[in-house]
Amino acid sequence: MRATSTAVFMVLMAFSVAHAQDRQASATMMNAEGNEAGTVTFAETPSGVLHITVEMTGMPPGAHGFHIHETGECDPEGGFESAGGHYVGDDDNAHGIMNPEGPHAGDRPNVHVGQDGVLKIEYFTDELSISGDDSPLMDEDGSAVVVHGSPDDYESQPSGEAGDRIACGVIE
Repeated sequence: MRATSTAVFMVLMAFSVAHAQDRQASATMMNAEGNEAGTVTFAETPSGVLHITVEMTGMPPGAHGFHIHETGECDPEGGFESAGGHYVGDDDNAHGIMNPEGPHAGDRPNVHVGQDGVLKIEYFTDELSISGDDSPLMDEDGSAVVVHGSPDDYESQPSGEAGDRIACGVIE
Protein backbone atom coordinates (compact mmCIF):
# COMPACT_ATOMS: atom_id res chain seq x y z
CA MET A 1 0.00 0.00 0.00
CA ARG A 2 2.80 2.39 0.91
CA ALA A 3 4.56 1.71 -2.42
CA THR A 4 1.32 2.43 -4.32
CA SER A 5 0.78 5.69 -2.42
CA THR A 6 4.35 6.75 -3.09
CA ALA A 7 4.01 5.94 -6.80
CA VAL A 8 0.76 7.90 -7.10
CA PHE A 9 2.33 10.84 -5.26
CA MET A 10 5.36 10.83 -7.60
CA VAL A 11 3.15 10.79 -10.70
CA LEU A 12 1.04 13.67 -9.37
CA MET A 13 4.18 15.67 -8.50
CA ALA A 14 5.64 15.10 -11.96
CA PHE A 15 2.39 16.26 -13.55
CA SER A 16 2.23 19.33 -11.29
CA VAL A 17 5.82 20.33 -12.09
CA ALA A 18 5.27 19.84 -15.84
CA HIS A 19 2.06 21.87 -15.70
CA ALA A 20 3.74 24.66 -13.73
CA GLN A 21 6.63 24.79 -16.24
CA ASP A 22 4.13 25.24 -19.09
CA ARG A 23 2.87 28.32 -17.31
CA GLN A 24 6.23 30.10 -17.10
CA ALA A 25 8.32 32.13 -19.51
CA SER A 26 11.29 34.46 -19.26
CA ALA A 27 13.23 37.04 -21.23
CA THR A 28 16.99 37.42 -20.96
CA MET A 29 17.47 41.15 -21.26
CA MET A 30 20.33 42.66 -23.25
CA ASN A 31 21.46 46.27 -23.38
CA ALA A 32 22.10 48.33 -26.51
CA GLU A 33 25.68 46.95 -26.69
CA GLY A 34 24.31 43.39 -26.80
CA ASN A 35 25.47 42.51 -23.27
CA GLU A 36 23.25 40.61 -20.84
CA ALA A 37 21.52 42.97 -18.40
CA GLY A 38 19.18 40.69 -16.43
CA THR A 39 15.99 38.67 -16.59
CA VAL A 40 12.25 39.22 -16.71
CA THR A 41 10.22 36.23 -15.53
CA PHE A 42 6.53 35.57 -16.18
CA ALA A 43 4.55 33.01 -14.19
CA GLU A 44 0.83 32.34 -14.39
CA THR A 45 -0.65 31.99 -10.92
CA PRO A 46 -3.38 29.49 -10.02
CA SER A 47 -5.86 32.40 -10.15
CA GLY A 48 -4.88 33.09 -13.78
CA VAL A 49 -3.11 36.37 -12.98
CA LEU A 50 0.36 36.82 -14.47
CA HIS A 51 3.20 37.44 -11.97
CA ILE A 52 6.05 39.45 -13.52
CA THR A 53 9.47 39.72 -11.86
CA VAL A 54 12.21 42.01 -13.20
CA GLU A 55 15.85 41.85 -12.10
CA MET A 56 18.37 43.93 -14.07
CA THR A 57 21.77 45.53 -13.44
CA GLY A 58 23.95 48.11 -15.18
CA MET A 59 20.96 50.27 -16.06
CA PRO A 60 21.05 54.08 -16.16
CA PRO A 61 19.52 55.60 -12.99
CA GLY A 62 16.08 57.18 -13.16
CA ALA A 63 12.60 56.44 -14.49
CA HIS A 64 12.16 54.33 -17.63
CA GLY A 65 9.25 53.20 -19.78
CA PHE A 66 8.71 49.45 -19.53
CA HIS A 67 6.58 47.72 -22.15
CA ILE A 68 5.76 44.42 -23.75
CA HIS A 69 6.32 44.70 -27.52
CA GLU A 70 4.53 42.81 -30.28
CA THR A 71 7.37 40.83 -31.86
CA GLY A 72 9.77 38.37 -30.25
CA GLU A 73 12.94 39.78 -31.75
CA CYS A 74 15.66 42.00 -30.25
CA ASP A 75 18.35 43.27 -32.63
CA PRO A 76 20.64 45.73 -30.77
CA GLU A 77 22.20 46.97 -34.02
CA GLY A 78 18.80 48.30 -35.09
CA GLY A 79 18.08 49.93 -31.73
CA PHE A 80 15.70 47.05 -30.89
CA GLU A 81 13.19 48.34 -33.46
CA SER A 82 12.84 44.67 -34.49
CA ALA A 83 10.60 44.21 -31.41
CA GLY A 84 7.89 46.21 -33.21
CA GLY A 85 5.38 48.42 -31.44
CA HIS A 86 3.67 47.93 -28.12
CA TYR A 87 1.77 44.68 -27.70
CA VAL A 88 -1.85 45.73 -28.17
CA GLY A 89 -3.46 42.43 -27.19
CA ASP A 90 -7.00 41.33 -27.82
CA ASP A 91 -8.73 44.62 -26.98
CA ASP A 92 -7.04 46.83 -29.61
CA ASN A 93 -6.91 49.72 -27.12
CA ALA A 94 -4.93 52.93 -27.57
CA HIS A 95 -1.68 53.57 -25.67
CA GLY A 96 -1.64 54.84 -22.13
CA ILE A 97 -3.38 54.42 -18.82
CA MET A 98 -4.29 58.14 -18.90
CA ASN A 99 -5.99 57.73 -22.29
CA PRO A 100 -9.75 57.06 -22.02
CA GLU A 101 -9.33 54.56 -24.89
CA GLY A 102 -6.32 52.84 -23.33
CA PRO A 103 -4.26 51.12 -22.21
CA HIS A 104 -2.63 48.54 -24.47
CA ALA A 105 -2.11 45.12 -22.89
CA GLY A 106 1.65 45.76 -23.21
CA ASP A 107 1.57 49.06 -21.33
CA ARG A 108 3.29 48.55 -17.99
CA PRO A 109 4.09 51.08 -15.26
CA ASN A 110 7.35 53.02 -15.45
CA VAL A 111 10.24 51.39 -13.62
CA HIS A 112 12.79 53.18 -11.46
CA VAL A 113 16.49 52.40 -11.37
CA GLY A 114 18.58 53.41 -8.35
CA GLN A 115 21.96 55.12 -8.47
CA ASP A 116 23.55 51.67 -8.29
CA GLY A 117 22.05 50.73 -11.67
CA VAL A 118 19.89 47.98 -10.16
CA LEU A 119 16.27 47.46 -11.21
CA LYS A 120 14.17 45.04 -9.17
CA ILE A 121 10.40 45.01 -9.35
CA GLU A 122 7.53 42.57 -9.29
CA TYR A 123 3.88 43.05 -10.04
CA PHE A 124 0.78 41.28 -11.28
CA THR A 125 -1.46 41.77 -14.32
CA ASP A 126 -4.62 40.14 -15.61
CA GLU A 127 -4.23 41.82 -19.03
CA LEU A 128 -1.72 39.26 -20.39
CA SER A 129 -1.25 35.49 -20.44
CA ILE A 130 1.68 33.31 -21.41
CA SER A 131 -0.08 31.14 -23.96
CA GLY A 132 -3.76 31.31 -23.05
CA ASP A 133 -6.69 32.67 -24.99
CA ASP A 134 -6.44 36.24 -23.67
CA SER A 135 -3.56 38.37 -25.01
CA PRO A 136 -0.95 35.58 -25.15
CA LEU A 137 2.71 36.57 -25.05
CA MET A 138 3.69 33.36 -26.83
CA ASP A 139 1.66 33.95 -30.00
CA GLU A 140 2.86 33.18 -33.57
CA ASP A 141 5.54 35.90 -33.71
CA GLY A 142 6.32 35.98 -30.00
CA SER A 143 6.74 39.05 -27.83
CA ALA A 144 9.58 41.03 -26.27
CA VAL A 145 10.17 43.14 -23.17
CA VAL A 146 11.59 46.60 -23.84
CA VAL A 147 13.02 49.15 -21.42
CA HIS A 148 13.10 52.72 -22.75
CA GLY A 149 15.54 55.53 -21.99
CA SER A 150 12.89 57.91 -20.63
CA PRO A 151 9.69 57.53 -18.63
CA ASP A 152 6.38 56.86 -20.37
CA ASP A 153 3.98 59.83 -20.11
CA TYR A 154 1.07 57.34 -20.12
CA GLU A 155 -0.88 59.05 -22.91
CA SER A 156 1.08 60.20 -26.00
CA GLN A 157 0.50 58.08 -29.10
CA PRO A 158 1.69 55.62 -30.06
CA SER A 159 4.18 54.90 -27.27
CA GLY A 160 4.20 57.52 -24.51
CA GLU A 161 7.30 59.39 -25.73
CA ALA A 162 9.44 56.98 -23.71
CA GLY A 163 12.54 57.53 -25.82
CA ASP A 164 15.13 55.14 -27.18
CA ARG A 165 14.96 51.42 -26.50
CA ILE A 166 17.87 50.75 -24.16
CA ALA A 167 17.26 47.08 -23.30
CA CYS A 168 15.30 44.23 -24.85
CA GLY A 169 14.59 40.56 -24.24
CA VAL A 170 12.67 37.94 -26.23
CA ILE A 171 10.03 36.16 -24.14
CA GLU A 172 10.62 32.39 -24.36
